[in-house]
Amino acid sequence: MSDLKELEEKIGKVPMVFRDMAEKDPKMYEKILEFDNYIWADGSLSKQTKKVLAIAITAAMRDNKALAAQMAGAKNLGVKKEEIEEALRVAFLLSGMPAYAQGRNELDELYK
Repeated sequence: MSDLKELEEKIGKVPMVFRDMAEKDPKMYEKILEFDNYIWADGSLSKQTKKVLAIAITAAMRDNKALAAQMAGAKNLGVKKEEIEEALRVAFLLSGMPAYAQGRNELDELYK
């Protein structure tokens, strides 16, 4: 379960499905966490850049819980508010005002 603490620090908020999986199917949880670590590791793109992309994607998908988690994770990684605002403008251009508005609401809550 200490992995959940690490995951929470990394992504901001741990969805309930991960908490349940860690208890009920630890082997699957380990595999998903391994894949998660691979995806989020610095590569051609930094962790911070990947987090900004994730914010734009979750805003465009209008997944409020995922958006809140990605924003919290971004703040933990030191992503600047201005970087997120710029990503939300891209989401607005491609997905419309609701994606931008929800993203701005989350951003304003987190970066008070």
